[in-house]
Amino acid sequence: MEKAHNSFNKNGHIPTSPRNIPPPAVSFNDDASDNHLHHYTADEANRISEDVDRFISVISAIDDKSSSSLPEVPDFIKTYSEIIESRITRSRKNVAGGDDDELFFIESVRRISRLTNALSEFSSDARANPPLNQTSVALQRAMVFLEEEFRSLLEDSTSEWDPQNAHNIQKFSSFNSKSQQEYSDRCAAQREIDTAHSVEYPAYSPEDVDKMHEIATTMISAGYETECCQVYYISRRNAIRNQMTKLELEVLLNMDDVVKMPWETLETEIARWINVVKTCSETIFPGEKRLGEWVFNDHPEIRRSLISNILRAVVIQLLDFAEATSMAKRSADKLFRYLDMYDALQKLIASISGESYSDELTAEVTAAVDRIGESAVCIFCDLENSIKSDAAKVPVPGGAVHPLTRYMMNYLKYTCEYKDTLESIFAKHTEPDKKYTPPPPTTTTTASLSSNDLERESDSPHNFETVASTTPFSMQVVMVMDLLDANLEQKSRLYKDPSLRCVFLMNNGRYILQKVKGSPEIRQVMGDIWCRRRSTVVRQYHKNYQRETWNRVLQCLSHDGLLVNGKANKPLLKERFKIFTNTFDEIHRTQSAWMVSDEQLQSELRISVSAVVIPAYRSFVGRFRQYLDSGKQADKYIKYQPEDIETLIEGLFEGNITSMARRKT
Repeated sequence: MEKAHNSFNKNGHIPTSPRNIPPPAVSFNDDASDNHLHHYTADEANRISEDVDRFISVISAIDDKSSSSLPEVPDFIKTYSEIIESRITRSRKNVAGGDDDELFFIESVRRISRLTNALSEFSSDARANPPLNQTSVALQRAMVFLEEEFRSLLEDSTSEWDPQNAHNIQKFSSFNSKSQQEYSDRCAAQREIDTAHSVEYPAYSPEDVDKMHEIATTMISAGYETECCQVYYISRRNAIRNQMTKLELEVLLNMDDVVKMPWETLETEIARWINVVKTCSETIFPGEKRLGEWVFNDHPEIRRSLISNILRAVVIQLLDFAEATSMAKRSADKLFRYLDMYDALQKLIASISGESYSDELTAEVTAAVDRIGESAVCIFCDLENSIKSDAAKVPVPGGAVHPLTRYMMNYLKYTCEYKDTLESIFAKHTEPDKKYTPPPPTTTTTASLSSNDLERESDSPHNFETVASTTPFSMQVVMVMDLLDANLEQKSRLYKDPSLRCVFLMNNGRYILQKVKGSPEIRQVMGDIWCRRRSTVVRQYHKNYQRETWNRVLQCLSHDGLLVNGKANKPLLKERFKIFTNTFDEIHRTQSAWMVSDEQLQSELRISVSAVVIPAYRSFVGRFRQYLDSGKQADKYIKYQPEDIETLIEGLFEGNITSMARRKT
């Protein structure tokens, strides 16, 4: 078959001498329905492409685009349009083509787009209309075809991300096309780093990402930016929704539902929401940004706009839930979920920030973070009211640790695990120059600190200067601790027995101290100086207890008046033994019902009591037993041997229920 193949001469005219064309080795039209089209080899198609390029250069260089300036349009323009349409037909019929075939088609579409634009400048020349119509139709068909291909690549079911098999998926770490080789070489090192450290989402192959980039670049350069962006946006939006559904992370609740929801149900939804935000922050959003950067690398403005819109569609839904949650009724048990939400949103900000398109979106997330932060501050500060309003009228049996103490210290322990978060929140949402003033000491405190061996008021752990730091959050923690101390001192007044009052304060003080020492986070806030001074206060309660309880026992064992001129005053001696026995029995019966749950404190109390009572009693019995009549009379007045006293002391502070029924407070 013979075909006239034309080239431009120096004057821009087309010589008419024919060129012999060999039989085709590769056909660009294998479809039987296109019999009116000729068959061309790849070499022939490339030569025609070169002629088209020269023709575009010639007509583009013409300054005067009047009706008479357009040169004669050669026949190969129509031929070139037919080659493109033939390629589209073959693809629709699933006729296989190699990478070179695909690359030729992309280059051909870009070439015919340039040709169409060049011919359109001669719209006043009637001779331009037929070839312009031909190229426009071919370009339109090519754009429709590329749009379908683009959508197919984006929605390819094989590209769905499976978090369980993410490590088996090759990331689109480089492009393979010849036209992108320079770009690929330039970015190869960075992509290898990304591949090593990034979650494999979305799971497109490098070849597919390459094709997407080529198609997007071609459509945008041909003036089909809107169609290209619409396909990309809808496909990626749907892909994110599918991933959320697949991972059971959809958040479909509206604000009214959230506000009215019982806390037990809402807490479950918050946990699910946090997982959504985490997945978006760590996987989905970085993956979408990465994909957009590869596909629209040549068009940064379009890329920024698309990524912003895709992320916004997800972020707004997440923020609606966060805002509704912040509007729910506040209570102390919600604090930790609020802090989890705060941390999750902070990570979300980090995942979307970094480019100009993210400024507005980042501002919206920041506003939601602030609302959650304000709610957290209000909840924590409301602990003051909770403590002040806890005015129980019935004392805790046995002087044990009060439930308020347990609740508050455990609450502070868990709260201080969020120390860094709360430091940030309080620094932002509290007055920086607000000065903390500790509550004045109560009469109970004043009474208990009146002796000379007590620490000075300036050394008290209640003094704010003893804490490790003076940040707004640490000040708030100290305020809560001081209010708790004041509340416990008020509750100690419910005990009529001064000794039991001391045991109650000692129990609660020791519990507070051990909680602080056992939590690195609280200890970091309160500091070692506070802990040492708190230990001093607890020891003083111990001394006060011992003085209130056992001084009167020791008075019974006083030697005063028992010997007159070397002779024993037997009636007084018998009375002393009788008073000691009755006093000790009453103390043992009463204080066996008292509770000291801290084993170390319990042991310390028993050891200190034994160290005071037993030596004095052994000495008293050893010296004065001889003055009593032997036999039954001695046993009548000396009920206990020193070893018996030691055994009975070991039974103190057990919280014995039988004895508790006879306890007096």
